[in-house]
Amino acid sequence: MANPRLRALVWCKKFTKEDIVVAVVGLALIIFSLSVLFKFSLKNTASTFRLSSELVELTLLRSAEDRGAFCLDGSWPGYHFEKGFGSGSSNWVLHIEGGGWCDSIASCLSRKTTALGSSHHMELQVRFSGILSHDPAQNPDFFTWNKVKIRYCDGASFAGNPESEFHNGTNLFFRGQLIWEAFMDELLVIGMSNASQALLSGCSAGGLAAMIHCDDFRRRLPKAAVVKCLADASFFLDEKDVSGRPTMRLFYHNVVKLHVLFKGVAKNLHRDCVAKMDPHLCFFPKQIIGSIKTPIFLVNPAYDFWQIQHVLVPRQAFGVDWQSCRLSIQRCSPHQIEKLHGIENAYQFLLDLQLMRRFMPDLLQRSV
Repeated sequence: MANPRLRALVWCKKFTKEDIVVAVVGLALIIFSLSVLFKFSLKNTASTFRLSSELVELTLLRSAEDRGAFCLDGSWPGYHFEKGFGSGSSNWVLHIEGGGWCDSIASCLSRKTTALGSSHHMELQVRFSGILSHDPAQNPDFFTWNKVKIRYCDGASFAGNPESEFHNGTNLFFRGQLIWEAFMDELLVIGMSNASQALLSGCSAGGLAAMIHCDDFRRRLPKAAVVKCLADASFFLDEKDVSGRPTMRLFYHNVVKLHVLFKGVAKNLHRDCVAKMDPHLCFFPKQIIGSIKTPIFLVNPAYDFWQIQHVLVPRQAFGVDWQSCRLSIQRCSPHQIEKLHGIENAYQFLLDLQLMRRFMPDLLQRSV
């Protein structure tokens, strides 16, 4: 029997140099194709993991039952939490979702069959975006922070007073203040008590809640922590509509009377404000902002689409000539644009006030 090494040598000699070159090139192409497929598979896997990791589970408030911190329908409130990492592991950003208010028993009963009044109707998972996004390109300042989305289910910017619900004769729960306190206690337990930096933010009615509770948020956190608040599209104006009617003032009067007042007292609103004026006026940011001691940032468009449709040109106030303007500012006449400038001027006052509050103390210190 021939030597195996000799047989292998004879077999190799049957191939020409050209054959060997072709074989080597073919093997290289196969290896390259496999590596591309492997990288593509890894990329798809990473992309799928990244997309799935953006979905954040709903957590129901564990302490709600014991303290009676219920949504409008009596269900437990909920929030979504994504743990921070790296340089942001001791920093926290909270965002309160918006969704308007209910100012009557009928509107609150209708609301309790939605996610704005019941955790039974809330999504079990949500995708974090904007200030809560984990994408550094979209959210470079906060993507590593502990992120919390607080679901809004009380109908009064977390200012509801349990005692005020006894007169409504229904199964509605006005527990906004208790919900706020329960949220804070739970978040402090899961790590916020060690926060180095914290930002309380909110949009629309959630931004109003951030204003109402901004200083309380500051008080609950470590003294050494840097704490600020942010209200986005939340500076609701106490302005008359185009018919001369104080629509928003009347609306807030009903909200406060229904949810907050008990025997004429609004203990969940800023005390120095309610000591000087009717409590429902203390639901307006113009009155709240002067009482807030914690640094707060205000973000609002000069022409707020929601406020044009609900404050300046509400459905019950506009005539046929305002129909097109109400739906699109591009269709407004010069006279109507002049009316809308009232909102722009009010926001300019807001901006001036905000700048004064931020820089005046520093200017006074420099002048001494």
